[in-house]
Amino acid sequence: MSAAGGSRALSFSLPAAAAVLALVLPAAAAAAAAAGGFSCRPGSRPVLFNFGDSNSDTGGMAVAKGWHLTRPEGRAFFPRPTGRFCDGRLTIDFLCESLNISYLSPFLKALGSNYSNGANFAIAGAATLPRDVPFALHIQVQEFLYFRDRSLELIDQGLSGPIDAQGFQNALYMIDIGQNDVNALLSNLPYDQVIAKFPPILAEIKDAVQTLYTNGSKNFWIHGTGALGCLPQKLAIPRKNDSDLDQYGCLKTYNRAAVAFNTALGSLCDELSAQMKDATVVYTDLFPIKYDLVANHTKYGFDKPLMTCCGYGGPPYNYDFNKGCQSKDVTACDDGSKFVSWDGVHLTEAANAVVAKAILSSQYSKPNLMFDQFCRV
Repeated sequence: MSAAGGSRALSFSLPAAAAVLALVLPAAAAAAAAAGGFSCRPGSRPVLFNFGDSNSDTGGMAVAKGWHLTRPEGRAFFPRPTGRFCDGRLTIDFLCESLNISYLSPFLKALGSNYSNGANFAIAGAATLPRDVPFALHIQVQEFLYFRDRSLELIDQGLSGPIDAQGFQNALYMIDIGQNDVNALLSNLPYDQVIAKFPPILAEIKDAVQTLYTNGSKNFWIHGTGALGCLPQKLAIPRKNDSDLDQYGCLKTYNRAAVAFNTALGSLCDELSAQMKDATVVYTDLFPIKYDLVANHTKYGFDKPLMTCCGYGGPPYNYDFNKGCQSKDVTACDDGSKFVSWDGVHLTEAANAVVAKAILSSQYSKPNLMFDQFCRV
Protein backbone atom coordinates (compact mmCIF):
# COMPACT_ATOMS: atom_id res chain seq x y z
CA MET A 1 0.00 0.00 0.00
CA SER A 2 1.29 3.42 -0.87
CA ALA A 3 1.47 6.19 1.71
CA ALA A 4 -1.18 8.13 -0.17
CA GLY A 5 -3.43 5.09 -0.34
CA GLY A 6 -2.92 4.53 3.37
CA SER A 7 -3.99 8.10 4.14
CA ARG A 8 -7.21 7.73 2.17
CA ALA A 9 -7.98 4.48 3.96
CA LEU A 10 -7.57 6.19 7.29
CA SER A 11 -9.88 9.11 6.65
CA PHE A 12 -12.89 7.38 8.24
CA SER A 13 -13.40 8.96 11.65
CA LEU A 14 -14.64 7.31 14.84
CA PRO A 15 -17.53 9.75 15.33
CA ALA A 16 -18.74 8.82 11.86
CA ALA A 17 -18.57 5.17 12.85
CA ALA A 18 -20.70 5.87 15.89
CA ALA A 19 -23.25 7.71 13.75
CA VAL A 20 -23.85 4.66 11.58
CA LEU A 21 -23.69 2.15 14.42
CA ALA A 22 -27.47 1.87 14.69
CA LEU A 23 -27.67 0.87 11.04
CA VAL A 24 -24.91 -1.73 11.29
CA LEU A 25 -25.89 -3.50 14.51
CA PRO A 26 -28.78 -5.52 13.03
CA ALA A 27 -26.51 -6.82 10.28
CA ALA A 28 -23.80 -7.59 12.81
CA ALA A 29 -26.27 -9.50 14.96
CA ALA A 30 -27.40 -11.48 11.93
CA ALA A 31 -23.81 -12.29 11.03
CA ALA A 32 -23.11 -13.39 14.59
CA ALA A 33 -26.14 -15.65 14.57
CA ALA A 34 -25.11 -17.16 11.25
CA ALA A 35 -21.59 -17.80 12.49
CA GLY A 36 -22.76 -19.12 15.84
CA GLY A 37 -21.08 -16.28 17.72
CA PHE A 38 -19.31 -16.86 20.98
CA SER A 39 -20.18 -20.01 22.90
CA CYS A 40 -21.16 -19.58 26.53
CA ARG A 41 -23.43 -21.66 28.72
CA PRO A 42 -26.50 -19.90 30.17
CA GLY A 43 -25.85 -18.19 33.48
CA SER A 44 -22.08 -18.55 33.32
CA ARG A 45 -19.77 -15.71 34.23
CA PRO A 46 -17.41 -14.19 31.66
CA VAL A 47 -13.86 -15.53 31.70
CA LEU A 48 -11.10 -13.72 29.83
CA PHE A 49 -7.48 -14.70 29.19
CA ASN A 50 -5.11 -12.18 27.65
CA PHE A 51 -1.73 -12.58 25.94
CA GLY A 52 0.36 -9.64 24.84
CA ASP A 53 2.88 -6.92 25.62
CA SER A 54 2.94 -3.68 27.62
CA ASN A 55 -0.17 -2.38 25.87
CA SER A 56 -2.19 -4.82 27.98
CA ASP A 57 0.22 -5.66 30.83
CA THR A 58 -1.65 -5.06 34.09
CA GLY A 59 1.43 -5.55 36.27
CA GLY A 60 3.16 -8.72 35.10
CA MET A 61 6.56 -7.24 34.32
CA ALA A 62 6.62 -5.21 37.52
CA VAL A 63 6.14 -8.46 39.44
CA ALA A 64 8.60 -10.43 37.32
CA LYS A 65 11.35 -7.84 37.76
CA GLY A 66 10.45 -6.69 41.26
CA TRP A 67 9.96 -3.14 40.04
CA HIS A 68 8.57 -0.66 42.54
CA LEU A 69 6.96 1.85 40.22
CA THR A 70 6.07 5.22 41.68
CA ARG A 71 3.63 7.96 40.82
CA PRO A 72 2.70 9.48 38.47
CA GLU A 73 1.98 5.97 37.13
CA GLY A 74 -1.65 5.18 37.90
CA ARG A 75 -2.47 8.67 39.19
CA ALA A 76 -5.60 9.23 37.05
CA PHE A 77 -7.65 6.34 38.43
CA PHE A 78 -6.23 3.87 40.93
CA PRO A 79 -4.61 6.36 42.08
CA ARG A 80 -1.37 4.50 42.73
CA PRO A 81 1.07 2.55 40.57
CA THR A 82 -0.27 -0.90 39.66
CA GLY A 83 2.42 -2.03 37.24
CA ARG A 84 0.55 -0.59 34.27
CA PHE A 85 2.54 1.74 32.02
CA CYS A 86 -0.14 4.38 32.06
CA ASP A 87 -1.60 7.12 34.23
CA GLY A 88 -4.66 4.94 34.76
CA ARG A 89 -6.63 2.21 33.02
CA LEU A 90 -5.53 0.35 29.93
CA THR A 91 -7.79 -0.57 27.03
CA ILE A 92 -8.19 -4.06 28.42
CA ASP A 93 -9.40 -2.61 31.73
CA PHE A 94 -12.21 -0.80 29.94
CA LEU A 95 -13.07 -4.02 28.09
CA CYS A 96 -13.30 -5.85 31.42
CA GLU A 97 -15.62 -3.12 32.67
CA SER A 98 -17.86 -3.74 29.66
CA LEU A 99 -18.25 -7.34 30.84
CA ASN A 100 -18.85 -6.29 34.45
CA ILE A 101 -15.88 -8.32 35.63
CA SER A 102 -12.88 -7.41 37.76
CA TYR A 103 -9.67 -6.23 36.12
CA LEU A 104 -7.42 -9.10 35.08
CA SER A 105 -4.74 -10.07 37.58
CA PRO A 106 -1.26 -10.84 36.20
CA PHE A 107 -0.51 -14.56 36.15
CA LEU A 108 2.76 -13.96 37.99
CA LYS A 109 1.25 -11.91 40.82
CA ALA A 110 1.27 -14.14 43.89
CA LEU A 111 -0.52 -11.84 46.35
CA GLY A 112 -3.86 -10.13 46.02
CA SER A 113 -4.84 -11.74 42.73
CA ASN A 114 -8.33 -12.80 41.68
CA TYR A 115 -8.43 -15.37 38.89
CA SER A 116 -12.14 -16.17 38.99
CA ASN A 117 -12.69 -14.21 35.77
CA GLY A 118 -9.46 -15.18 34.04
CA ALA A 119 -5.82 -14.14 34.04
CA ASN A 120 -3.44 -11.86 32.21
CA PHE A 121 -0.28 -13.33 30.72
CA ALA A 122 0.78 -10.15 28.91
CA ILE A 123 4.23 -8.87 29.82
CA ALA A 124 5.86 -5.56 28.91
CA GLY A 125 8.48 -5.98 26.22
CA ALA A 126 7.04 -9.28 25.00
CA ALA A 127 7.32 -10.23 21.34
CA THR A 128 6.68 -13.35 19.29
CA LEU A 129 10.33 -13.99 18.49
CA PRO A 130 12.57 -15.51 19.65
CA ARG A 131 9.88 -17.89 20.87
CA ASP A 132 11.62 -19.54 23.82
CA VAL A 133 12.73 -16.48 25.79
CA PRO A 134 10.80 -14.91 28.67
CA PHE A 135 8.14 -13.73 28.01
CA ALA A 136 7.50 -14.44 24.35
CA LEU A 137 4.01 -15.34 23.17
CA HIS A 138 4.91 -19.04 23.10
CA ILE A 139 6.01 -18.87 26.74
CA GLN A 140 2.80 -17.03 27.69
CA VAL A 141 0.74 -19.82 26.14
CA GLN A 142 2.77 -22.41 28.06
CA GLU A 143 2.08 -20.46 31.25
CA PHE A 144 -1.62 -20.56 30.47
CA LEU A 145 -1.52 -24.33 30.00
CA TYR A 146 0.19 -24.65 33.38
CA PHE A 147 -2.48 -22.41 34.94
CA ARG A 148 -5.28 -24.44 33.35
CA ASP A 149 -3.83 -27.82 34.36
CA ARG A 150 -3.22 -26.70 37.93
CA SER A 151 -6.70 -25.23 38.25
CA LEU A 152 -8.35 -28.44 37.01
CA GLU A 153 -6.06 -30.53 39.21
CA LEU A 154 -7.23 -28.64 42.30
CA ILE A 155 -10.87 -29.19 41.35
CA ASP A 156 -10.24 -32.92 40.76
CA GLN A 157 -8.80 -33.07 44.28
CA GLY A 158 -11.99 -31.60 45.68
CA LEU A 159 -10.32 -28.26 46.35
CA SER A 160 -11.24 -24.81 45.12
CA GLY A 161 -9.96 -23.94 41.67
CA PRO A 162 -10.55 -20.52 40.10
CA ILE A 163 -12.01 -21.83 36.82
CA ASP A 164 -13.56 -25.18 35.87
CA ALA A 165 -13.24 -27.11 32.60
CA GLN A 166 -16.32 -25.53 31.04
CA GLY A 167 -15.11 -22.09 32.09
CA PHE A 168 -11.89 -22.63 30.15
CA GLN A 169 -13.79 -23.84 27.10
CA ASN A 170 -16.21 -20.92 27.15
CA ALA A 171 -13.56 -18.29 27.89
CA LEU A 172 -12.53 -15.54 25.50
CA TYR A 173 -8.86 -15.65 24.52
CA MET A 174 -7.37 -12.28 23.56
CA ILE A 175 -4.06 -11.76 21.76
CA ASP A 176 -2.54 -8.30 21.37
CA ILE A 177 1.08 -8.67 20.32
CA GLY A 178 3.44 -7.86 17.45
CA GLN A 179 4.24 -4.20 18.08
CA ASN A 180 7.63 -4.97 19.58
CA ASP A 181 8.48 -7.36 16.73
CA VAL A 182 7.64 -4.80 14.04
CA ASN A 183 9.39 -1.96 15.89
CA ALA A 184 12.56 -4.02 16.25
CA LEU A 185 12.61 -4.76 12.53
CA LEU A 186 12.01 -1.12 11.59
CA SER A 187 14.92 -0.06 13.77
CA ASN A 188 17.38 -2.17 11.80
CA LEU A 189 16.06 -2.85 8.30
CA PRO A 190 14.62 -0.98 5.30
CA TYR A 191 10.90 -1.24 4.66
CA ASP A 192 10.97 -4.03 2.05
CA GLN A 193 13.09 -6.26 4.29
CA VAL A 194 10.81 -5.54 7.24
CA ILE A 195 7.77 -6.77 5.31
CA ALA A 196 9.68 -9.90 4.28
CA LYS A 197 10.22 -10.73 7.98
CA PHE A 198 6.49 -10.77 8.85
CA PRO A 199 5.75 -14.47 8.07
CA PRO A 200 7.69 -15.89 11.05
CA ILE A 201 5.94 -13.42 13.40
CA LEU A 202 2.54 -14.39 12.03
CA ALA A 203 3.50 -18.07 12.29
CA GLU A 204 3.99 -17.64 16.04
CA ILE A 205 0.56 -16.04 16.43
CA LYS A 206 -0.95 -18.85 14.36
CA ASP A 207 0.80 -21.45 16.50
CA ALA A 208 -0.48 -19.81 19.68
CA VAL A 209 -4.09 -19.84 18.47
CA GLN A 210 -3.85 -23.42 17.22
CA THR A 211 -2.26 -24.60 20.46
CA LEU A 212 -5.03 -23.00 22.49
CA TYR A 213 -7.65 -24.44 20.13
CA THR A 214 -6.15 -27.93 20.38
CA ASN A 215 -6.48 -27.59 24.14
CA GLY A 216 -10.18 -26.74 23.99
CA SER A 217 -10.31 -22.97 23.43
CA LYS A 218 -13.08 -21.85 21.09
CA ASN A 219 -13.34 -18.04 21.30
CA PHE A 220 -10.55 -15.77 20.06
CA TRP A 221 -10.23 -11.97 19.86
CA ILE A 222 -7.07 -10.82 18.09
CA HIS A 223 -5.84 -7.22 17.89
CA GLY A 224 -3.74 -5.68 15.15
CA THR A 225 -1.01 -3.19 15.99
CA GLY A 226 -1.42 0.58 16.30
CA ALA A 227 -0.08 3.64 14.51
CA LEU A 228 3.61 3.07 15.25
CA GLY A 229 4.64 6.13 13.24
CA CYS A 230 2.73 8.42 15.59
CA LEU A 231 4.57 7.36 18.75
CA PRO A 232 6.71 10.16 20.23
CA GLN A 233 9.44 7.58 20.85
CA LYS A 234 9.77 6.98 17.10
CA LEU A 235 9.31 10.60 16.14
CA ALA A 236 12.13 11.59 18.49
CA ILE A 237 14.66 9.49 16.55
CA PRO A 238 16.99 11.96 14.77
CA ARG A 239 16.21 12.26 11.04
CA LYS A 240 17.80 14.14 8.16
CA ASN A 241 14.59 15.90 7.15
CA ASP A 242 10.81 15.67 7.47
CA SER A 243 10.13 14.04 4.10
CA ASP A 244 8.83 10.89 5.81
CA LEU A 245 6.25 12.79 7.87
CA ASP A 246 2.62 12.75 6.78
CA GLN A 247 0.14 15.62 7.07
CA TYR A 248 -0.42 14.90 10.77
CA GLY A 249 3.28 14.68 11.64
CA CYS A 250 3.52 10.88 11.80
CA LEU A 251 6.22 8.74 10.18
CA LYS A 252 4.84 7.25 6.97
CA THR A 253 7.26 4.33 6.80
CA TYR A 254 6.42 3.09 10.29
CA ASN A 255 2.71 3.43 9.62
CA ARG A 256 2.92 1.69 6.25
CA ALA A 257 4.60 -1.23 7.98
CA ALA A 258 1.92 -1.32 10.67
CA VAL A 259 -0.85 -1.34 8.05
CA ALA A 260 0.91 -4.10 6.10
CA PHE A 261 1.33 -6.19 9.24
CA ASN A 262 -2.33 -5.77 10.15
CA THR A 263 -3.44 -6.72 6.64
CA ALA A 264 -1.45 -9.93 6.89
CA LEU A 265 -2.74 -10.60 10.40
CA GLY A 266 -6.32 -10.11 9.25
CA SER A 267 -5.74 -12.62 6.47
CA LEU A 268 -4.29 -15.06 8.98
CA CYS A 269 -7.43 -14.73 11.11
CA ASP A 270 -9.55 -15.49 8.04
CA GLU A 271 -7.45 -18.58 7.47
CA LEU A 272 -7.83 -19.71 11.07
CA SER A 273 -11.59 -19.17 10.93
CA ALA A 274 -11.81 -21.39 7.85
CA GLN A 275 -9.72 -24.12 9.48
CA MET A 276 -11.35 -24.07 12.94
CA LYS A 277 -15.00 -24.18 11.90
CA ASP A 278 -16.32 -24.75 15.43
CA ALA A 279 -14.39 -21.75 16.80
CA THR A 280 -14.97 -17.99 16.57
CA VAL A 281 -12.01 -15.82 15.58
CA VAL A 282 -12.53 -12.05 15.67
CA TYR A 283 -9.86 -9.75 14.27
CA THR A 284 -9.88 -6.08 15.34
CA ASP A 285 -7.78 -3.54 13.43
CA LEU A 286 -6.41 -1.07 15.97
CA PHE A 287 -4.48 1.00 13.42
CA PRO A 288 -7.33 3.25 12.22
CA ILE A 289 -8.53 3.64 15.80
CA LYS A 290 -5.18 4.81 17.14
CA TYR A 291 -4.31 6.84 14.04
CA ASP A 292 -7.56 8.74 14.48
CA LEU A 293 -6.43 9.80 17.97
CA VAL A 294 -3.87 11.96 16.19
CA ALA A 295 -5.60 12.79 12.91
CA ASN A 296 -8.79 13.98 14.64
CA HIS A 297 -7.43 14.66 18.11
CA THR A 298 -9.57 17.72 18.80
CA LYS A 299 -12.74 15.62 18.51
CA TYR A 300 -11.62 13.70 21.58
CA GLY A 301 -10.42 16.71 23.55
CA PHE A 302 -6.69 16.16 23.00
CA ASP A 303 -4.41 19.19 22.63
CA LYS A 304 -1.05 17.45 22.30
CA PRO A 305 -1.39 14.41 20.00
CA LEU A 306 2.34 13.91 19.41
CA MET A 307 3.79 15.05 22.74
CA THR A 308 4.57 12.87 25.72
CA CYS A 309 2.78 13.69 28.97
CA CYS A 310 5.33 12.04 31.26
CA GLY A 311 8.60 12.79 29.49
CA TYR A 312 11.59 15.06 29.20
CA GLY A 313 12.93 17.57 26.69
CA GLY A 314 9.98 19.79 25.87
CA PRO A 315 8.39 20.33 22.45
CA PRO A 316 7.89 18.95 19.93
CA TYR A 317 7.79 15.45 21.45
CA ASN A 318 8.95 15.81 25.05
CA TYR A 319 10.75 12.48 24.79
CA ASP A 320 14.30 11.60 25.80
CA PHE A 321 15.66 8.10 25.21
CA ASN A 322 17.71 8.33 28.39
CA LYS A 323 14.99 9.65 30.69
CA GLY A 324 11.84 7.57 31.12
CA CYS A 325 8.72 8.43 33.08
CA GLN A 326 10.22 6.92 36.23
CA SER A 327 13.42 9.00 36.04
CA LYS A 328 13.82 11.30 39.03
CA ASP A 329 14.10 14.52 37.04
CA VAL A 330 11.08 13.82 34.81
CA THR A 331 7.78 15.49 35.59
CA ALA A 332 4.38 14.67 34.15
CA CYS A 333 1.97 17.07 32.52
CA ASP A 334 -0.74 18.56 34.70
CA ASP A 335 -3.67 17.07 32.78
CA GLY A 336 -3.13 13.73 31.07
CA SER A 337 -6.61 13.85 29.53
CA LYS A 338 -5.26 16.41 27.05
CA PHE A 339 -2.57 14.05 25.80
CA VAL A 340 -2.66 10.94 23.63
CA SER A 341 0.71 9.59 24.71
CA TRP A 342 1.54 8.92 28.34
CA ASP A 343 5.25 8.10 28.18
CA GLY A 344 6.12 8.20 24.50
CA VAL A 345 5.15 4.57 23.86
CA HIS A 346 1.92 3.93 25.76
CA LEU A 347 -1.40 5.74 25.66
CA THR A 348 -2.92 7.81 28.44
CA GLU A 349 -6.04 6.53 30.18
CA ALA A 350 -8.08 9.08 28.21
CA ALA A 351 -6.77 7.70 24.91
CA ASN A 352 -7.29 4.11 26.06
CA ALA A 353 -10.93 4.96 26.80
CA VAL A 354 -11.40 6.13 23.20
CA VAL A 355 -9.76 2.96 21.85
CA ALA A 356 -11.93 0.72 24.02
CA LYS A 357 -15.09 2.51 22.92
CA ALA A 358 -14.13 1.97 19.28
CA ILE A 359 -13.46 -1.72 19.89
CA LEU A 360 -16.81 -2.09 21.62
CA SER A 361 -18.56 -0.53 18.62
CA SER A 362 -17.52 -3.60 16.55
CA GLN A 363 -16.92 -1.29 13.57
CA TYR A 364 -13.27 -2.29 13.34
CA SER A 365 -13.80 -6.01 13.90
CA LYS A 366 -14.21 -8.86 11.46
CA PRO A 367 -16.71 -10.43 11.85
CA ASN A 368 -18.64 -7.54 13.41
CA LEU A 369 -19.36 -9.28 16.70
CA MET A 370 -19.94 -7.11 19.75
CA PHE A 371 -17.31 -7.66 22.42
CA ASP A 372 -19.80 -7.43 25.27
CA GLN A 373 -21.99 -10.03 23.58
CA PHE A 374 -19.60 -12.51 25.12
CA CYS A 375 -21.15 -13.91 28.32
CA ARG A 376 -22.34 -10.51 29.58
CA VAL A 377 -23.75 -10.60 33.12
